[in-house]
Amino acid sequence: MLRGLFVTLEGPDGAGKSSQAELLAARLRDQGHEVVLTREPGGTQLGELVRGVLLQTSAGAHDGLSDALLFNAARRRLTEEVIRPAVARGAIVVCDRYADSTLAYQGYGAGVSLDVLRTLAGIATGGLTPHRTVLIDLPVTAGLTRRHGGATADLTRFELAAEHDVEFHERVRYGYLELAAAEPERWRVVDGGPNRESVADAIWKTVEDLVGA
Repeated sequence: MLRGLFVTLEGPDGAGKSSQAELLAARLRDQGHEVVLTREPGGTQLGELVRGVLLQTSAGAHDGLSDALLFNAARRRLTEEVIRPAVARGAIVVCDRYADSTLAYQGYGAGVSLDVLRTLAGIATGGLTPHRTVLIDLPVTAGLTRRHGGATADLTRFELAAEHDVEFHERVRYGYLELAAAEPERWRVVDGGPNRESVADAIWKTVEDLVGA
């Protein structure tokens, strides 16, 4: 029986998911909630190892299905080791990306069958779905400009490899918006364009009903 909450933040590259996840977790803690902040890929020993393989530009040849299998291997351990136990004891889990990222990037972006990806995610997660997913939406050119304007060491294969061009990222963004439109009871869409504090306030408004704020 799940007693806590599971909230995920999604969005295209440069949308600010990681910093917003930290801000949301801090605000929830300030209200007295136990919060577990985690990320995909990562959050476990296996997940962090897989993260290096998936995101490094020098990790060798990749294709969409190979990426999806690796993401879901990491996702399996994160779900079992971190997310389920935390939610079961009544904590709020805030996760920077989850299964919807694979649908957006490897499905809409790379062209892997969405049905195949949903099957893989269902196996990896045991059917665990977030209570609320917040899409931080941002035009592709704005997001990539943000990313390339930061530290070069922070850039990943998804921003540097030739196959991940602007058209790829446009497909990813379109995919996110289509996923959100198809499941409005779970998804909320927030404009990632304003300043960090304004975006954080908008995200807070999307979860207030869940936490009783």
